[in-house]
Amino acid sequence: MAELNCQFVRPDRLLYKGPVASLILVTHSGELGVWPGHAPEICSLGDGVVRLHLREEDGGGTTKVVISGGYAQIDGKGVIILADHARLVDDIEPNVVRETRDTALDTLNGLAESDGRRAYWENKVKWCNLLLKQAAEHKQN
Repeated sequence: MAELNCQFVRPDRLLYKGPVASLILVTHSGELGVWPGHAPEICSLGDGVVRLHLREEDGGGTTKVVISGGYAQIDGKGVIILADHARLVDDIEPNVVRETRDTALDTLNGLAESDGRRAYWENKVKWCNLLLKQAAEHKQN
């Protein structure tokens, strides 16, 4: 069976490396399915969940990764995903994320509207909200 080599990297570490049967990327213009033999492409990633479909000989199933931003380079044999933020759905700890979001909101609320640091804290709150949403959806399934 054909496969893709996948490398999934976030700024602090390699998140996943290995073969996959296929994957679904989340881009700014929607989802993009990638199978072996896909035409070469570089795409900008959006916010949402990337789904890695594992090969049957590796146990099958789907690994879900929440991402926010980054790029993916695709060729016929593989995909390299460079995500700005990425977290395996199974690794989200909602209580820790809520505490982080609350701290970020407190910091954000203490900054003047003209303060350039607001963008950092706004993005941190947005990332926390995305993680909490995906954790809640994962818990329902």
